[in-house]
Amino acid sequence: MKKFWPWLRLLLAAGILVALGVRLGTGAFLDGLRAIDAFSVAAALAIGLVTTVLSAGRWVLVARRLGLPLTMKNAVSDYYRAQLVNAVLPAGVLGDVHRAVNHGRESGDVGRGVRAVFFERMAGQVVLIGIGLAVLLTHPAPGLDLELSGTTVAAILAGLAVAVVIGWNIRPVRKALVNTLADGIRLLSFKTWPAVIGLSAATVAGYVAMFLVAARAAGSDATVTQLAPVVVLALLIMAIPVNIGGFGPREAFLAVAFGAAGLGAAQGFTTGIVYGVLALIAALPGAVVLFLSRRARAEEVQVVTERVDESREQELALAR
Repeated sequence: MKKFWPWLRLLLAAGILVALGVRLGTGAFLDGLRAIDAFSVAAALAIGLVTTVLSAGRWVLVARRLGLPLTMKNAVSDYYRAQLVNAVLPAGVLGDVHRAVNHGRESGDVGRGVRAVFFERMAGQVVLIGIGLAVLLTHPAPGLDLELSGTTVAAILAGLAVAVVIGWNIRPVRKALVNTLADGIRLLSFKTWPAVIGLSAATVAGYVAMFLVAARAAGSDATVTQLAPVVVLALLIMAIPVNIGGFGPREAFLAVAFGAAGLGAAQGFTTGIVYGVLALIAALPGAVVLFLSRRARAEEVQVVTERVDESREQELALAR
């Protein structure tokens, strides 16, 4: 299953996009590409810079609280690189995995480096869920029945409890759970979590702003009040690891949500396409980071090679 799951995710995402194309026509997709102009590109780069700096700051706070060294400069560059990898590769998490392992190796503790990224991303998701619930309670999404029954909530909690119990009986998993719990307790400090929550909330605001730019570029004249509940739900849907470069479930949900709200399914699909392209544009500075890091690594290898050659020449000279 581990071998075929990545391919299955690609097939599912491709199937979703093909079904949307057949249902709504390719015109909605082409409209999304044509809707992108200089203003939306500039807005995407500006919003991307702000959200990346905020997210990197959150990572720095979490990592330092866990005892790992991390400068703001390195955090921003690594975050940009991770976002680009997330945007161009399937699943949307491979960039975060790379920055977690890379930072852990540089810090001498891979496990804690991975947990730092896990808590940093989890904090963002928890705040997003909280904001989403607040928005939906005050401004319910028109035409969408999002109420959860007590039975559904109980089933979700029971499933989580069963997963924890099963994992606890597996020694490596139990060790990981203990270490994660210990680090989680360390983060429960008034010097850390209020700032983490604030940075996460500001980051969510940036994502919402990007969606609004995408909706306006796609030609939607819906008010912010109409778009807010749909946008926060779309952000939650994007966490589903079944996509192609971020495309897939997001576009399907937006098509359904816009249609239910009377805004037009094709308009929702086009908005999703525009948002995906703008998100990729916002992550493009990560390409510069990748280029510079490869160049620096090549220079380091060249220096090491020159030193080795120099030492060999010295040894030969002494031998003579």
